[in-house]
Amino acid sequence: MHQHRTEFTAPAISLATAAVTGHTTRVLLVEDDFATRLLLQTFLSRYGECHVAVNGKEAVAAFRAASDCGQPYRLVCMDVLLPEMNGREAIGQIRAIEEASGVFSNSGAKIIMITNVHDIKEVSRCFRQLCDVYLTKPVDLRTLLRHLRAWHLA
Repeated sequence: MHQHRTEFTAPAISLATAAVTGHTTRVLLVEDDFATRLLLQTFLSRYGECHVAVNGKEAVAAFRAASDCGQPYRLVCMDVLLPEMNGREAIGQIRAIEEASGVFSNSGAKIIMITNVHDIKEVSRCFRQLCDVYLTKPVDLRTLLRHLRAWHLA
């Protein structure tokens, strides 16, 4: 059985990343599925310090704490369907945290939505919340790496 992968990408925007300035890239991985979380955490740990949250509320709290202590996340990989707070809501709050501190989405964290949802309406809703890329599961790690390299995070 052939599995279909879908990828949608927001327009690329140049930014000065932590990798360029010599700081360790900090990654927030938000995933409630153990197998996907383990795969992505193992992969992303090669490119920076990887922290894990299992729901949207934890993600927002972790993002706020990292921003408050001056060590913001440069990359957020977020599942759409999460318990307690879905990924779209969490991204909206993450972008609001950035905006409140004077950081706008074009210079803030890169956000990748990773999900089983293939619906174009859901894709649109995620981009309205200012995600940068939308990938469907199973995640093609070569595609993920291509984005990391384009953003100078790998």
